[in-house]
Amino acid sequence: MSRIVIALGGNALGNNPQEQQKMIEAACPSLIGLINQGHEIIISHGNGPQVGMINKAFEIASSVDSSVCPVELMECTAMSQGYIGYHLQKGIKKELRIQHMPWHVASVVTQVVVDKEDPAFKRATKPIGGFLTKERMAELKESDPTLEFVEDSGRGYRRVVASPKPVDIVERDSILNLLDNEYIVIACGGGGIPVYKNEDGDFTGIPAVIDKDFASAKLAEMVDADYLFILTAVDHVAVNFGKPDQKELKELTLEDAKKYCEEGQFAPGSMLPKVQAAILFAESKPGRNAVIGSLEKAPLAMIGESGTRVYYS
Repeated sequence: MSRIVIALGGNALGNNPQEQQKMIEAACPSLIGLINQGHEIIISHGNGPQVGMINKAFEIASSVDSSVCPVELMECTAMSQGYIGYHLQKGIKKELRIQHMPWHVASVVTQVVVDKEDPAFKRATKPIGGFLTKERMAELKESDPTLEFVEDSGRGYRRVVASPKPVDIVERDSILNLLDNEYIVIACGGGGIPVYKNEDGDFTGIPAVIDKDFASAKLAEMVDADYLFILTAVDHVAVNFGKPDQKELKELTLEDAKKYCEEGQFAPGSMLPKVQAAILFAESKPGRNAVIGSLEKAPLAMIGESGTRVYYS
């Protein structure tokens, strides 16, 4: 039996609650297929569209109704973890019932520790929320001078936050305890809620966005997983993507993966962080493998018939 962390992209979960539930239910047979093969799974997920929707809703509501208070990004991330986790729990539990399987499923609202001195905090790059007028941006800036904004191609202004690397997972022991008791665990949603340890030894939330794939790699490392599955819209990683000599890769050694990253073969914000996260996990301990592929063919990827395996040669 292998322990597998499965990272699902937020964009693969639909644009509204109804669509999200349908897409999750369609995906669940593939997820449960891995358990049928005798494996143990932990699920992480993105939340880009969902947390943006939550953040924008509070942003607009608070601007027109003073009784609605603004809600910071940490709380929006926590809300998205609960909302997406709820749908995943429903879909997975339904599939478990159909297949007469005794497993349980639970979501863990997950805090992910970051280094407050991470260089990423010196350069905010991750846009969040909706587009703002110059006047609204000025109002927000006046109420909180620490906020940073960028002008976005003439469409308005957007808030930007840092994207630090994950260092630790606060709820690691809770996740492991659930795994030991036949739970399918949903954790580190949206990259986790970024926190740092303050002088009193407590954890303090910080408005930032942790890349989902990097958080999933850290989760896989910390629960001593054998595999990290990064599931996306394509069956394989490709080099020379979109060109006549495009080549799909079934396997990637760490050396080749790093070389292709340096050559600029993978698009930033798309395939690049997935390959980088796969490298981090595969090199964290001998024998660990990362697989990048499509959700629908996840069980086939486990037996080497789909996906791109990144491994230590």
